[in-house]
Amino acid sequence: MRHYEIVFMVHPDQSEQVPGMIERYSAIIRSAAGQIHRLEDWGRRQLAYPINKLHKAHYVLLNVEVTQAAIEELVTVFRFNDAVIRSMIMRLKHAVTEASPMVRAKDERRERREDFSNENNEDSEPGDTEE
Repeated sequence: MRHYEIVFMVHPDQSEQVPGMIERYSAIIRSAAGQIHRLEDWGRRQLAYPINKLHKAHYVLLNVEVTQAAIEELVTVFRFNDAVIRSMIMRLKHAVTEASPMVRAKDERRERREDFSNENNEDSEPGDTEE
């Protein structure tokens, strides 16, 4: 079995269907005795350029180890699903399990926000009110 990185973009109006789509595609991979090394739902993001007059899309990233037959089935499913506006499948040499730069940046922003809110909470003491 080979390692692949799969990224697909879903129509923004179909964002609520993404968990079901992920489950369906994961089932295809597992039924072919494949393994999912990384699954990241990047959420709704701005597109670099309009696709079919759309400016946003819901992004999903999968790193999998699976057979070529399962990849061909996924390509077919992507092609005939109108909600998937773009997909890309790349073959990799090794399994990738660490967080992607997109997720790392999101985590760093969350940590900075938490640190900032903690600093603000420490600055204001319980008896401190401006009246």
